[in-house]
Amino acid sequence: MKFSRRGFVGAALASGVVAAHADASGAAASAKTSGLKSITGAAQPITAQEHAARIAKLQGLMQRQKVAAMLLDAGSTLQYFTGVQWWRSERTTAALILPTGKAVLVTPFFEAPSIAETLMIDADVRPWKEDESPFELLAGALRDQGAGSIAVEDTTRFFIVDRVLKAAKNSRTVVPGEDLVRACREIKSSAELALMQVANNVTIAALRHVHGKITAGMSADDIMNLMISATEALGGHHEFSSVLLNEASAFPHGSNKPQAVREGSVVLIDTGCTVHGYQSDITRSWVFGKPSARQRKVWDTVKRGQELALETAKLGVPCSAIDKAVRAFYEQKGWQKNYGLPGLSHRTGHGIGLDGHESPYLVRNDATPLAVGMCFSDEPGIYIPGEFGIRLEDCWHLTEAGPKLFTPLAKSLDEPV
Repeated sequence: MKFSRRGFVGAALASGVVAAHADASGAAASAKTSGLKSITGAAQPITAQEHAARIAKLQGLMQRQKVAAMLLDAGSTLQYFTGVQWWRSERTTAALILPTGKAVLVTPFFEAPSIAETLMIDADVRPWKEDESPFELLAGALRDQGAGSIAVEDTTRFFIVDRVLKAAKNSRTVVPGEDLVRACREIKSSAELALMQVANNVTIAALRHVHGKITAGMSADDIMNLMISATEALGGHHEFSSVLLNEASAFPHGSNKPQAVREGSVVLIDTGCTVHGYQSDITRSWVFGKPSARQRKVWDTVKRGQELALETAKLGVPCSAIDKAVRAFYEQKGWQKNYGLPGLSHRTGHGIGLDGHESPYLVRNDATPLAVGMCFSDEPGIYIPGEFGIRLEDCWHLTEAGPKLFTPLAKSLDEPV
C-alpha cells in the first residue's frame, strides 16, 4: 500500500513514514547492512525501441478516435511514452503527442541537456528561455494540427491546459486522456515485468534482513532507517517505507504518536523500491515476542484473504469480484461490512507499475475485466482501532494460467518473511 508522502515528512516521521529519496544516513543502520550486495546489476532499462512502440500504439488509438493531440505534464506517463524523468514545478516541462510524426517536448532552456539524458524517442524538443512562454510553443504545435479534440492526461495541471488553449486561440474540445493512457499502460510488457520482478526481489530481501535485526526499544524511525539502508545496499532505489508499531498498526497510513518495540508488539512494515522506474510494494506484519491468540487469529484470517484474492483472479473476471470475495469471507468471520471498522477499510489491492498506485483497482466498483499482463498488489488487511492491525501484501501479474506472484506469500505468523 503505497501513498504519496511528499509534503507530509514532518508529521510522518513520528510514525516511521518517509518520503521518496529520504536520507538513509546513520552509522548504526549502515553497520547493520554490512554484507548485503546489489542484486540489480543485470536489470535492463526499457529500450528506445519499446518506447517507440508505445508512441506508435498511442498514435494509432488517437487516429481512430480523431484526437489531434495528447497533452502530458511531467510525471510517470511522460516517462512511460518518452523516457523523460522529470519533476513538476512552476517551470513547465510537458509534451504534445501528435497522431503522426514526432512528439513535441517543451522544457526550460537550461534544463534541456538534463532532459536529453533520459529522452528515449526522436522528439521535437522546443526549449524556452526564462522570459518566454512554453505554452506558446505548445500552442504553435497544436495550431499546426487539423481538426480533432485535445486529450489531456488526467494528472496534468489545470494551468497548463488553460494557458495552452488560450495561446492556441482556437476552439478545440478537450477530452479526458485517461482511457488512451490506460489502453497502453495497464498491460505490462515482458521487459516491464522483469524490472518489477527485480524490484520485488530487492524489497523482500531487505525485509528478510530487517526482520532479523529488530530489537526491543527500537523506534519506528530506527527500523525505517534500517529498511532504507538495506534496500539501497541491495541495489534498489528506496521509494517509501511505513513502519507501524503497536496501536499505530491499526491506522493503514500510520499515526503521529511515537511508538517503540516491546514484548507483544505488532510490527507492520510497508515498503517498496524502484528499479529503472518500476516499483515494488510489499507489506509484512508480525509480532515481536510471543503473539496472543487474537493476534494469531487475525494474521491467519488476513493470510486467507490474500489466498482468496488470488483464487478469484482469473482471465476476464472483473476486478470488483476479487474485492467482493475477500469482503464476503471477512464478513463471515464477523468483521464489519462496507469498508467499515474493525475490518478491511481500504480496497483489496491496486494496479502497480511505474506508479505505486495505478489503474485498475481491486475495489468493489471497478468492473475492469482482468487481462494478461495486468499487475496488482494483494493486501487485504484487518484493522482494529485501539488494538492493532495486520496487513500482508504481495504483488502479482496475470498470466493465461492465472496470477503469478512476484514474491511468495508469507508462510505464517512465525515465519512472516
